[in-house]
Amino acid sequence: MRKRKQGRKLSRKIGPRKALLKALASALVLHEKIKTTEAKAKELSRFAEKFITHSKKGDLASRRMLARFFSQQIVKKFIDELGPRYKDRPGGYTRIIRLGQRKSDGAKMAIIELVR
Repeated sequence: MRKRKQGRKLSRKIGPRKALLKALASALVLHEKIKTTEAKAKELSRFAEKFITHSKKGDLASRRMLARFFSQQIVKKFIDELGPRYKDRPGGYTRIIRLGQRKSDGAKMAIIELVR
C-alpha cells in the first residue's frame, strides 16, 4: 500500500526533475499551451498552479518568491497577466487534454494549457 508519498519521480533524480519542471512551467507560462507526456503534464499541473496562486497576490514577497525560480520575463507575465486573469478563480488554472500514444515509443501524450 503506497501512502504519504506525493508526486512522480519521472525517472530522474531530484535536481534534473526540478529543472525539468521549471523548464516546462516556463514554457507553459510563455506559450500558454504545450504538448508533453501525460505524466509530465499531471506533475506540471501541480507545480504550476502553486505559482499562479502566489502570483494572484501580486505583492513584493510573491514577486521575489517567483524570481527565485523563474526569469524576469516569466515573473512579469505571472504578476501582470496571470494574476489578474485568475483573481476570482479559486483554483484549477490548467487543463489537460489527452491525445493518445506517441508512435515511436508508445508514451501517452497530452496537451496542457492555461484555462481562459
